[in-house]
Parts: sequence; structure tokens; C-alpha cells
Amino acid sequence: MSLPRRALVTAAAALAATLTLAACGSSTDAAAELAPAKGSTAPNGTTVNLTPNQNRITTAKVDAIAALVPEEVRKRGTLTVANSLGTTPPLDFYANDDKTIIGVEPDLASLVGDVLGLKVEFNPVSWENVFVGLDSGKFDVGMTNITVTEARKEKYDFATYRLDILGFEAKKGTGWKVTGPKDVAGKTIAVSSGTNQEKLLISWNEENVKNGLKPADIKYFQSSSDYYLALSSGRIDAYVGPNPSLAFHAVQTGQTEVVGTYSGGGADVLGKIAATTKKDNGLVQALNGAINEIIKNGTYGQALKRWGLDGEAVQTSEINPPGLPKPKP
Repeated sequence: MSLPRRALVTAAAALAATLTLAACGSSTDAAAELAPAKGSTAPNGTTVNLTPNQNRITTAKVDAIAALVPEEVRKRGTLTVANSLGTTPPLDFYANDDKTIIGVEPDLASLVGDVLGLKVEFNPVSWENVFVGLDSGKFDVGMTNITVTEARKEKYDFATYRLDILGFEAKKGTGWKVTGPKDVAGKTIAVSSGTNQEKLLISWNEENVKNGLKPADIKYFQSSSDYYLALSSGRIDAYVGPNPSLAFHAVQTGQTEVVGTYSGGGADVLGKIAATTKKDNGLVQALNGAINEIIKNGTYGQALKRWGLDGEAVQTSEINPPGLPKPKP
């Protein structure tokens, strides 16, 4: 799901004029809802810096942890980080110069680079190309809201850095709350194809059918603007996706709200987001050590708070913890 970067800048200007948009009447209006406005506020009340001059939080190199970096990467002096295409505030998105990647993911990646003594190179690519690049060795690490799953653990190593919380975003004031499968029975829910939230909805549908309830009608669209246009027009009851982006979007528009959250790992596993690297390439120990260092020295918490994500912090970084289970045959 992505919009042209120029469209995001135009959208930001539109939102600067009015933070609470009326119900969308066109896809252009819906696109305007995607980008945060000048002087935007995060869900925790923090004012968000949308300029390319981020003044990112920094920290010192730790030689003992930097020594864990594979020699090839150490000699190169750079850490190549794959990001998504930059349309999911506050995770990673474009600043108001239409070219600088900003957000909590780049902030955390930069802190990891500081600890390891490496210059971070950001590479905005499509979701599938994050993994293609990791497989080929083009990228050292993916830091772009990647959930730990048992299937992915067969090909990748993970160092966790944030809880994976999914959200259900609906029109404001409906009184509807989502706490589990029965709450979506008979509802029309939009979701992105190939995601863990899609797997969650499918498993909930299976459970509802077994219990004699109607399944949710799952809808797929081409872009985020289409999802929000469908939501505003009443064609869907909710859109399910990463809670950070939904909560951030709801604050910007004032027209929607998150009506429920759920672990990205489902009912049995606490979902976790992780720095992802090719399996057995020797980098995961260094990533884990760097993340635990920034947790300990407080810069991790500062970065999360800066984007309103303090409620999704982990107490410690883990290597390859239990992930979202594989689908049942």
C-alpha cells in the first residue's frame, strides 16, 4: 500500500488547513487523510516534527557491542537498513521535503547504528522487496514493523524492539468495541493482503463459523486512501492494521477512532516487532546488544515517546522469541 511521495506532501498541506476533515467525498480527499499535518500531535499529546531537520536522539558507541558486528560490515562502516516506502506515519514516512525518511523506525535504527559505530543507510522499498533484499544480502537489516513469525524464523534472525499491537479503526462514535472474534461476526472489515492481520481475521472467521456465527466480510483495496474512503462512506465497518499508524491517523482526522487492539501474535503469543536479518549471517547478536543498550540508557524510551508509542515498549530485546504460529494444515 503506498501513495506517490508528492501526493503525501500535497496531503500534508491540505491537512495543515484543517485537522478535522469532513467525510471524504473523493479519493483525493481520502488521500489527504493519510499524511500528518504541520504541527501534528501524536496520540500521547507530543507535537511531531515533520521537517527534514529531525534533530534525532543520539547515543554513544559501545566498543564491546560494536565488536560483535561481522568483520565485513565493520570494515564497510555502514548498516544498510530496509524501510517500507514511507507512507505509514508514525512508523516510517516522508518529511515535508518529500524525500527524507522520518519516523520511529528510522530513529531506532539510527540509535542502533550509533551503538555499533556504523553509519545507517536507509533504503525505502516495497514490502516484498524488504525480504528480497535481505535474502540477497543487499540489506543488512529490515526495521519496518516486521513481526516475528515461526515461518519467518526459518529464513531470518530477529532481535525484538517493540510490541506488535494491531488496531481496528472505525468511524468515531459507533459504540462498537472489538475484543475478539465474536465482535467482528457479520461485519465488513478491510485489511491488507499477505499480512499477519489478514491471517488473524481469517482465523477469527474460522472460529466464528465453528461457533455458529457469521464470518466477517473481508475486503481488500489497492491503497490506504481507498481503505479510508471506504470507511468514510460506510462501505466497511473497520480497517485493521498496525495500531501505531491507525492511532496516529485517528488523532489527525478527528473522524475515526481505534475501537479495539489485539496482539499481532494472536491469542496465544505476544506479538513482537523485530530487527530482521538473514539467518546465521552473524549480525543478530550485535543488533540485540545494541537494542538492549539503548533500552538501558533511556534513548529508546525517548524515541518511542517522541512518536507517541511509549505504550508499545519492550523491557528487553530478545533473539528469536516465540512468533506467530504457522497456519494449521
